[in-house]
Amino acid sequence: MREIVVLSGKGGTGKTSVTAALAVCAAQSGLAGGPPVLADCDVDAADLHLVLAPTVREGHEFLGGDKAAIDAALCQSCGLCREACRFGAIGGDFQVIEAACEGCGVCAYVCPAGAASLSPVVSGDWFVSETRAGIMVHAALRLGEENSGKLVSTVKKAARAEAKRLGRDILLVDGSPGIGCPVIASLGGASTVLMVAEPTLSAVHDIKRVHALARHFGIPCAAVLNKSDICPELTRELAAFCGESGIAVLGELPYDPAFVAAQLAGQSVAEFAPGRYQDMFTRMWRRLACDERCAP
Repeated sequence: MREIVVLSGKGGTGKTSVTAALAVCAAQSGLAGGPPVLADCDVDAADLHLVLAPTVREGHEFLGGDKAAIDAALCQSCGLCREACRFGAIGGDFQVIEAACEGCGVCAYVCPAGAASLSPVVSGDWFVSETRAGIMVHAALRLGEENSGKLVSTVKKAARAEAKRLGRDILLVDGSPGIGCPVIASLGGASTVLMVAEPTLSAVHDIKRVHALARHFGIPCAAVLNKSDICPELTRELAAFCGESGIAVLGELPYDPAFVAAQLAGQSVAEFAPGRYQDMFTRMWRRLACDERCAP
């Protein structure tokens, strides 16, 4: 199975807009094997569902980690747990402040009465849904929870299972911005990284870090240059970097209010403005789907 992971060095570069447009055009392309299975792995700020309007077929709770609890009936109020906790998570009544607890377990370790213990908590939910672009696996963290990469791995594992069930051979993944743990989890098993870059100083710097991360794992890269007309000088710098690094530039997108209008309408830009973008994204998808290394 081929896995195409869409990444960006920073948020706001248009990564999800590109992913949604590719997904819709892939579903309409008629390529053998059918449309890809979609995985929204940007679980900290998932928004692919805003464009593709999924109908949830099944939902599951995600146990992301442990939290401490103190049994008041056993507690001797000795204060050892409060002294040992480095996160200030033990309140004045020797009850755990859940929002502050990091699940390190030191309270259970030092408690002489066995009153403190750890237990798994529900950190989020993940779903298998149907969309007009095909099956999508996506997730949402609950309030105050954070993503360590485990939820990303859960989403990808479920998406692979759906692809296998349906006989699909391509997974299209909307990854997280940056290069942290969620991104590394998104890259597990990836065949190609599609980097979405824009010509701003921070984005140019960060896309180079994404490329270095993908290169570390031996994953070939392609690129889409978004908002390419807002700073021609930095667009030329991005294009030169891609040329020097052997990164295929699959297309350049202008700054266009149609992208925001499409999101407000609950559509991909390829649906909202097909005359401008449908053929462009269809060509990008055919190249990604048929050319394993996306050679220039």
